[in-house]
Amino acid sequence: MSNSSAGTSSKPRTASSQPSETSSKRKRGVFQKELQHMMYGFGDDPNPLPESVALMEDIVVEYVTELVHKAQDIGSQRGKLSVEDFLYLIRKDSPKLNRCTELLL
Repeated sequence: MSNSSAGTSSKPRTASSQPSETSSKRKRGVFQKELQHMMYGFGDDPNPLPESVALMEDIVVEYVTELVHKAQDIGSQRGKLSVEDFLYLIRKDSPKLNRCTELLL
């Protein structure tokens, strides 16, 4: 049995133990309180472990940073960044697209 294809995906994985370039340059703990409240709202403990909150913050900041960079790449073709660039990036995620559209109205 070969497990070379088991659990592989087409996306490259980054080592989670290594801080990304973005996370090593930024100030940590900026979203700590907000993330604690969000984590509690989604079923976590009222006072989650600081390590859990820090990990969530790293994940959120990395996601938003990647999304902004991709939107900038799309917007640079026209010379400006617009809301439509972000909506284009999330077009295949219907719940996310619907929620963003609702919030923009």
